Order: sequence, then C-alpha cells, then structure tokens
Amino acid sequence: MAQAANPIQNNLQSIQALLPEKVTLVAVSKTKPVSDLMEAYEAGQRIFGENKIQEMTEKWEAMPKDIQWHFIGHLQTNKIKYIVPFVELIHGVDSYKLLAEINKQAAKANRVVNCLLQIHIAQEETKFGFSAQELLDTLQAGDWKNLQHVKICGLMGMATYTDNTMQVKAEFSQLKALFDQVKTTCFAEEPAFKNISMGMSDDFQLAIEQGSTMVRVGSLIFGNRNY
Repeated sequence: MAQAANPIQNNLQSIQALLPEKVTLVAVSKTKPVSDLMEAYEAGQRIFGENKIQEMTEKWEAMPKDIQWHFIGHLQTNKIKYIVPFVELIHGVDSYKLLAEINKQAAKANRVVNCLLQIHIAQEETKFGFSAQELLDTLQAGDWKNLQHVKICGLMGMATYTDNTMQVKAEFSQLKALFDQVKTTCFAEEPAFKNISMGMSDDFQLAIEQGSTMVRVGSLIFGNRNY
C-alpha cells in the first residue's frame, strides 16, 4: 500500500514553487511541536521563525544544529541574552535602545548578530516599529556605526491585516521605497544590507511583487496555530 503523502512536505513544495530564487522562506513554526518542524526539516527546510524566547530556545536545544533560527516576535531587552548565543537573524528591532542592548549581549557571547530594523507601515496601533522619519533620524545620527556586534541586514514590516489589497500593496511599496532610500544614503558600502522581510501566509505573493526578499509563512505550511 502506498504511503500517504506528508502534508507539510507538500505544502512546502507548493510554496517553494511560487518563490523566485532570490526570496528566502522563513517557516513560521510558533506553537507547533518539534515533530512538525522535523517534518519540514526532513523536506529540506532549514530556516524557522519563532516569536517566543523560551519556545525557540527549547526547539533549538532539541533540533539539528544546521537550522537557522529567526526571531520574529516583539523582543524585550531583558530576554535578549537567552537567544544571542544561537539566533541567526532578529527581524523586529524597533528601537535604537534595543539594537544597543543586542550589541551588548552579543559582545558578551563574542558574536555578531544579524538584525533587521522594523518599520511601522500598517494603519494599526498594535504593530511595532520605527516610523520612516525615526529611522532616518536614527541612521543619520550615526551611533549605530559604533555597534561592533550587530549587523543591520535590512528592513522588516507588517502590513495592515485587511482584505484591501490596494492598501497592503501601498504599505509594502512604502517599505521598499524606504529600503531603497536608506540603502543608497546609509548602506551603499554594506553588502549585507539586502533584506526586505515582508509578507506572510495571506499576502506573501503581493509582498514579493513589491520587492520582498524574505517571506514569513506559517499556517500555509503547518496549518492553523495551536493556541
């Protein structure tokens, strides 16, 4: 009797088929058991995104060490030290204070931690991030250049949760334009500044059309979350 197809593997293959070569897929595995993550791992997925420190640390300890762990949640300064030893990329750096604290903890761990600066592009107060002007002011102040243990690798944003695709498209377009502006003015000599993390399960194709290089997809891979 033929073995039943693995739904997680099938889902991954379907999504990968839609992604241009330059776009990185972050499998958002928050609330999912290690067994589900291992199914994705065995299907070739190596980048996983989590939004809770303890959950990500437990999964890191339990799973193969060639996985890249991305922290995609709202990060509190007092929790940074727990993930700094192993995290590959922190998506949601929403203040200079947070960036400086990541640098401090990374120095203790003798690491350079990759970070994305989160921009508030949504028309929702619940989302975090720099405004465009705050970002420009922070970068032009230049203090970030003295942080030797963080590497700013691009920008991240979350669109408004709405069925209005024109609004979502406009928000993604706004983030791409801001990325292009700061790439030219502040990071022209920084090849690592190349990532625009935008787009999730319900809007990742739209995000790619607007210039996303990294999409964060969870429920389309693993099914609905277990809360």
